[in-house]
Amino acid sequence: MYLEDLNEEQRLAATHISGPMMVIAGAGSGKTRVLTYRIAHLIENGVDPFSILSLTFTNKAAKEMKGRIGKIVGELESKNIWMGTFHSVFARILRIEYQRINYPREFTIYDAADSKSLIKSVIKDLGLDDKIYKPSTVFSRISGAKNNLISPAEYAEDADIQAEDRSSGRPRTAEIYQSYTTRCFRSGAMDFDDILYNMNVLLRDHNDLLHKYQHRFHFILVDEYQDTNFAQYLIIKRLGAVHENVCVVGDDAQSIYAFRGANIQNILNFKNDYPEFSMYKLEQNYRSTKVIVNAANSVIEKNKDQIQKTVWTHNPDGERILVHKAGSDNDEGYFVAHQIFELKNRNHHFNKDFAILYRTNAQSRSFEEALRKLNIPYRIYGGLSFYQRKEIKDLIAYFRLTANPKDEEAFRRVINYPARGIGKSTLDKMTVAAEEHGVSLWDLIEFPAQYPFGLGAASMNKVAEFAMMIKGFRAMMEKKSAYDLGQHIANSTGILSDLYSDRTPEGVARYENIQGLLNGMKEFSELDPDEENPSISTLSDFLIDIALLTDTDQDDGDDDKISLMTIHAAKGLEFPYVFIVGMEENLFPSQMALNSREDLEEERRLFYVALTRAKTRAIMSYATTRYRWGQLIFGDPSRFIMEVDPSFVDRSDLTGGPSGKSKLFGDFGSDRQKFFKKEIANNPGISGKIPVKPESGSGVDGDDFKNITAGMEVTHERFGKGKVLSIEGENDNLKATVFFPSAGPKQLLLRFARLKISGV
Repeated sequence: MYLEDLNEEQRLAATHISGPMMVIAGAGSGKTRVLTYRIAHLIENGVDPFSILSLTFTNKAAKEMKGRIGKIVGELESKNIWMGTFHSVFARILRIEYQRINYPREFTIYDAADSKSLIKSVIKDLGLDDKIYKPSTVFSRISGAKNNLISPAEYAEDADIQAEDRSSGRPRTAEIYQSYTTRCFRSGAMDFDDILYNMNVLLRDHNDLLHKYQHRFHFILVDEYQDTNFAQYLIIKRLGAVHENVCVVGDDAQSIYAFRGANIQNILNFKNDYPEFSMYKLEQNYRSTKVIVNAANSVIEKNKDQIQKTVWTHNPDGERILVHKAGSDNDEGYFVAHQIFELKNRNHHFNKDFAILYRTNAQSRSFEEALRKLNIPYRIYGGLSFYQRKEIKDLIAYFRLTANPKDEEAFRRVINYPARGIGKSTLDKMTVAAEEHGVSLWDLIEFPAQYPFGLGAASMNKVAEFAMMIKGFRAMMEKKSAYDLGQHIANSTGILSDLYSDRTPEGVARYENIQGLLNGMKEFSELDPDEENPSISTLSDFLIDIALLTDTDQDDGDDDKISLMTIHAAKGLEFPYVFIVGMEENLFPSQMALNSREDLEEERRLFYVALTRAKTRAIMSYATTRYRWGQLIFGDPSRFIMEVDPSFVDRSDLTGGPSGKSKLFGDFGSDRQKFFKKEIANNPGISGKIPVKPESGSGVDGDDFKNITAGMEVTHERFGKGKVLSIEGENDNLKATVFFPSAGPKQLLLRFARLKISGV
């Protein structure tokens, strides 16, 4: 009996049938097993699998869950569950209901690179400076608006939003948002945020469809609920309004994606949305040693905004957490690499047993260099993925254009690759004509008589030949499998021959990458057909599959390599040995997180996530000197090191001689002189001036922050102008509640807030 595999609390959650429920699942507590067995239990008790909607945060997790459910209830039944990521499930619904939102059925899904490229084009067309209107910054701004369901028109009319854009020096962001949206729509394309935005539009504006899907999904299960944003929250709220069989699973202590729009209040306020809900707490950790579990508990208990729980384990005690002080970031890299080398050889571990976790991607350099010197293979998560390589994106652009010829980004990418004599001037003329007529670039070349764009006969013939080639591919879409058509396109376009002719090592690697893509298409084409694709897996199906992949989905778990990644990327993963590096104030926690309690608590949750990735051993390190922004700076150890209960930490390498007194937070004066002289000796080009330790106090001079009083107008470097509503605390613990028109009320610790008093 499958339920025998569960502990008592897991079994209670898995066998709960009706009504709203929340499962608070501590790190390593088996939440995936509970979700899986609950779905299986529902089906075993007569629930139609077609009426179950299960939303995960990776396609990989959905696939694994379906496989486990299939072993209990049968594979055919498990295939009928609506299961996948928010984006994959709702993209599927949007493809069914595409006519209601006036999109083509085969709409393209833009990744972040596509979106930023289009935004860059919009910025250029509006005659704006892309150094001020940085595409990545504007993209983030637009993404935030969509996640909060703010349309371009609403964005332009909101006085607070416009004031914020003006204060940031980007007053025309609303124009970019509107133009970007128009061009996406004209191209028949959605970015990831559009999938959620348009799903909300579908449910908001079409009552018949709202009714249809409310009555289709009798049971809704949501994993990682603490990471949902407003758009996701509202979809779940609407879909679950009739039956209210909404089950959310998550851990408020692992809510770390506020920068993406995730709102921890969604899980904290679940009780307000569903007052009659049932709560289950999974508190037994099956992953980590007692030391790691208790150390993590000792840190996260310092957060105020949380659902109380006590995670525990029956696992062995394990080794205490080692804290290592390095003289520089290069020394830190050396230490970590040699620790891995020794542990591997002494204990016969694999490379894949080790992970190096850092706060920012920029920290990877010193670890990469140190690992390379020891010939230890590694992989960087969040780096250039397979599907972001140029040759892969080129061929996929042809696939996208075949499925949706109005896709502007794909069109621009391949119209002259391989070279066919259609140059920049030709494309510029086409772009101007497309804007004048308000049509896509494809419309121009499909109906040249209707939309003349002034090309000579030779250029026109080349464009016409390109159009005929794409039309030929389109004619084969429903007849050929994804692999057969993909192979035909790779050959017919000349991409394969172009890459094959380059016999340099790089050229050979690019050619092999294309073969790897085609091999993947072959495997995809041979998958068992499902109810939506009873005959063949088409090119369009393949594009949907790869467009919604995440970094985790693309990981090849068989690669025996050290994992290097940001802590954000490590969410959901686990490793026997984890190195948490760069544990310094203003780096981790980030300097940007020292302005409010909410931000600092998110950083503490991030540290909790890092620590609980470890199964056997956790090692923390920090550097007293580090290059940042081209300058050598000195750093203090992170406050999070001191927040770990000392009984779980080994600081023997930091003791100050026979007395055993820890130097962890001692005077670094002599260390600074010593390490700076070492850096000068190793890097003759740098200045000989000793850098100044960054101040950790207020943004005003000395103790002037103590002069800030209620009623004052102040300016914050992130939130702009605001008014002090109240002051509490005393001396260094003074806190101010400040209302900012751009961000609402914020509680700030004054000695860190760097507030400027207006008129001072």
